Amino acid sequence: MATPAAAPFQFPPTYNFPPFFTPQPNTNTREAQLQKWSSLIQAWCRHHRQYRLSLVEAVDSPLFHNAALRKRLDLREARSVIDWMTKSEEEGGGGRRAEWIDGSGGSQGPKAVAWVWWRRPEEWADVVADWVEGTGQKGAVLTVYELLQGEATESQEFYGMDNEAMMKTLNILVKRGKAQVFGSEGQEGVKFF
Repeated sequence: MATPAAAPFQFPPTYNFPPFFTPQPNTNTREAQLQKWSSLIQAWCRHHRQYRLSLVEAVDSPLFHNAALRKRLDLREARSVIDWMTKSEEEGGGGRRAEWIDGSGGSQGPKAVAWVWWRRPEEWADVVADWVEGTGQKGAVLTVYELLQGEATESQEFYGMDNEAMMKTLNILVKRGKAQVFGSEGQEGVKFF
């Protein structure tokens, strides 16, 4: 389900509060601030149907730069927020709502690109499994392209998903014994059980 292009993103009230853009020294306040940033980043990515977030590009976007306040998160602080999002709650983090993409260094430096999971791959796997069950696709063989771009999935939230994000999702279903992925890269097929 794509968001209509005309619908602007609605920032939360804290986005217009100048201290939101400054790392807070108090541990409890900092934890609350990181949680709010995590929620904002997830909502932004979900609204824009964005699975990968390039921090180098994002620090100049409205996500991290409130032009009206003349406040922004710099690249180092944006990395700190994403780092927090990559950790589990048990590790004092944001519930694994982000994941650094291997090789994201390159010319942009280390920790430059991350997956942002408004739904974790395990949650996406549940969504796909429910669709398979609800549409009678058990036993069917579909291409990954059909899942991502096919007419049958146009109304689904995973329609148009990043191919690598879908592969992570399908691999969860394989581990659960609910799917088999086969074929070569770029031409994968999947059979659902």
